Amino acid sequence: MKLIDLFDKIVRGILIFLTSFGIAGGILLAFINVVARFVFHEGIDWAFELTNYLFIWSAFFGAAYLFRIGGHIKVTLILDLLPDKLAKLDVLLVDLIIIAYLAIVGYFGYLFIFDPDLGVYSSGEVSVDLGIPMWIPYIVIPLSSLFGILMVIFKMKEDIATPAEKIRGKSESEMIIEEVRENMGEVK
Repeated sequence: MKLIDLFDKIVRGILIFLTSFGIAGGILLAFINVVARFVFHEGIDWAFELTNYLFIWSAFFGAAYLFRIGGHIKVTLILDLLPDKLAKLDVLLVDLIIIAYLAIVGYFGYLFIFDPDLGVYSSGEVSVDLGIPMWIPYIVIPLSSLFGILMVIFKMKEDIATPAEKIRGKSESEMIIEEVRENMGEVK
């Protein structure tokens, strides 16, 4: 296994873990807080805030992971009309635009947190219930942007290696028709 493939696998594993941990932790904490409120008539004050942070972090890290597997919503109307070589060029151009967008979001997220004059870190702001510095919940913005960039780069590596005639894969309508045919075959 090449070093870059190992790095890709490790980063994907980290993102899957962080996403799963955030969702599972948020659900478990919300459940515990509901039980505490209704059974013991005493809620956990900080649970709602931490649950929100866990869900937000899982959404950001999950979104970064989805760049790797092509799981984001996309409109392929133009891609479907282009010849194979132009379609491959289009896919690579979109990958570059996504990298640029994530770099901009990550940069301004970093400035939002660490700007010496106006950043959240230098303001000393803390969360209401948890009492943690607010830069900790916000750090997910530049972190997930960095992870997203890595995921797009790994996907782009695969896109470059994919022959032009196979770059499109199946369109959404083709997948739906195939699924309907499979289900119709099961019904008979």
